[in-house]
Amino acid sequence: MSTDLAKLRQTFTRTLILTSRQWRRMADRAAQTHGLSDATALPLILIGHMAPPPTQTALAEVMGVECASLVRPLDQLSAADLVERREDPNDRRAKTLSLTPEGEAIVAEVEATMAGLRQDVLENVSAADLKAALRVLQAIQTHAAKLSDAEETEAA
Repeated sequence: MSTDLAKLRQTFTRTLILTSRQWRRMADRAAQTHGLSDATALPLILIGHMAPPPTQTALAEVMGVECASLVRPLDQLSAADLVERREDPNDRRAKTLSLTPEGEAIVAEVEATMAGLRQDVLENVSAADLKAALRVLQAIQTHAAKLSDAEETEAA
């Protein structure tokens, strides 16, 4: 591998990490205006978009986190009457997660706020550049998942 390619990869990954952190800070501030935290906003939004209503395990898998790490945020969302846990008709041991009417309203508000934030942040980026960036990020995500799965298989 050439030194130039190695430096380009290093710059790319550093920029990716820093940009991700910056976006998360901005998204967290936006979520806070709706009474949500970084830990509660994403699960709430994902529950609203997943069909059929997900189990905690399915939600954790989509988020790329351990199931146990969702217990507290889901408890908070449930206590705030934004998420409802229901018995899974296919597995009595599991619970499905659904938005309450209040949860649906909050998700709509958060998504409107996030749409404005995306508009502001990405206003100088063309549709072609966004499509190219998305292709690159999806390729990285797919390959990283394969590498991660291979590592987990080797460790087992």
